Amino acid sequence: MSETPKTEARRTQGWMGIHRGHNARPLEWLAEKGILVVSLTAIVMVFLIFAFVTREALPLLLGQMNSAARQAVIPVADLDKIPPEKLRAYLELTPEQFKAMDRDTKELLMQTKVDAAKEAPEDKDAGVNTTEWRYLLLPHQWTGYDRPSYIWQPVSTIKKYNLVPLIVGSIKATFVALLFAVPLALAAAIYVSQLSRPQYKEIIKPAIELLSGIPSVVVGFFALIVMATVLQKIFGYESRLNAFVAGIALGFAIIPVVFSIAEDSLTSVPRSFTQAALALGASRWQAAWQVVLPAALPGVFAAVVLGFGRAMGETMIVLLASGNASIMSWNLFDSTRTITATIAAEMGEVVAGGDHYRILFLIGAMLFVVTFFSNMAAVLVMDRLKKRLEGKT
Repeated sequence: MSETPKTEARRTQGWMGIHRGHNARPLEWLAEKGILVVSLTAIVMVFLIFAFVTREALPLLLGQMNSAARQAVIPVADLDKIPPEKLRAYLELTPEQFKAMDRDTKELLMQTKVDAAKEAPEDKDAGVNTTEWRYLLLPHQWTGYDRPSYIWQPVSTIKKYNLVPLIVGSIKATFVALLFAVPLALAAAIYVSQLSRPQYKEIIKPAIELLSGIPSVVVGFFALIVMATVLQKIFGYESRLNAFVAGIALGFAIIPVVFSIAEDSLTSVPRSFTQAALALGASRWQAAWQVVLPAALPGVFAAVVLGFGRAMGETMIVLLASGNASIMSWNLFDSTRTITATIAAEMGEVVAGGDHYRILFLIGAMLFVVTFFSNMAAVLVMDRLKKRLEGKT
């Protein structure tokens, strides 16, 4: 049966209305483009931040810094004999600063270096450039120590910038946080999504998710004042503030993150999976544990990885509750110091462009890279898990 001309005209008009884009729906088109711009801006900002951090750490990465307390000095009388570029590097100035500086100021800076060289310690380590990678990552037997040691001591006559104590401290706090938070968050997610009554779910889920609204400084302060004392009385360790306390406090901060994503993943599993398991005689717990959880494994793994990133990047909690002692120890009950706490505590006191300043930007870039590659690894693992569950491998 053929369509009437009127019906055909309406169909054509409707088709044209769908495909006219911003001419037919300008507000929707503007909203779509606005969302696209915001998304791209966020991505660009992340890369710009990484580029800025890397740029500040670049002189250190290229081996252009020298933190030795005793260095060769150039006499002030030789000012006119030195090539400008060499003089600029010697005075540790940027090209803009060097160009804007007059001769008298350059002489004053050279005289300052001469005076500093006279006061340099006679220690054999005074000539060591502690910003070299072997001193940043490997142990060194410093004067006064009976064996090679990993030492972070940026404020001293001979500056020591070994990064290993900070890396170990971050790993310890994060490990405790995941060990404490992940089982609790996953158990709560399984209960809320699969086992609880609807009226309980309406109370438990918002209550757990509201924990993410508590400022981290409040959690850190609670850990500092209350939790540290309680845990010390229970376990009887010596250091009141340590990686264990910081990790437990971090766990409270990442529980809402892991719970929310894991619960959404478990809820998104088709109900037919549970119904089929129950029809075969399984209990609700067996259906949740043996059927639903494996089906939601990619999402659960993503929740754990995001919890890891949250724990690694947290600052205020570990700054208040870890003890902030850069001790090279794998003991969870020793005071420790993390990368983020180091940046927060020391960045405000460093000289811009100095060795300490560059080191802090270096560990910031390292933290960014670790988080980025952990997320990339998580994406690859989740993709393999999805393909395995779908029977494609």
